[in-house]
Parts: sequence; C-alpha cells; structure tokens
Amino acid sequence: MDAYGESEQTAGFFTLLEDRLELPFKTEVLGVEVTVERLDMTDDEQIVAVCSRGKTRQPVPILDLTLPDPPPKGAVWIEAFRRWARGR
Repeated sequence: MDAYGESEQTAGFFTLLEDRLELPFKTEVLGVEVTVERLDMTDDEQIVAVCSRGKTRQPVPILDLTLPDPPPKGAVWIEAFRRWARGR
C-alpha cells in the first residue's frame, strides 16, 4: 500500500491494527484494570485505545498504552507503530 506522508502512514497503521489486534483485552491504566474495547482515530490523527471500566470510557493514546503480559495477539503491530512513531 502506498502511504504518502505522515497522515496516510498513521491511517495505514490504524487499519492494520484494526485488522490484526485481538480485541477486547485487559490491561492497566494508572494502576487500574481496564478493558480495551476498540480502537479509534482522533480528529488530530492520533490512534487511541478506547478503554472501559464499568460504564466509564476513556480514550488512551495507543503509544501510551501499557500492554499486559502476555500481550494480546497482534500486539506486535503496536510495537511496530511505536518504533515508526519514534523515527518520524
């Protein structure tokens, strides 16, 4: 797939993550167990994990998300995105 520029590359990673990351999965955010229900892309082109606990929902930038041990299937693509983001 051709991806010209950072915006298209981020959108490509988002599509890849939606297709390959096994959801839902549990992890911790600020020491609290949450469930990652889905992924979303914000208006400023940031990929976020929509995390829930009870009825509360909170988007967390995927680059800031702590992965559980063992990580969910497809989490290698989060690591690939992190590596790409460091180099941009």
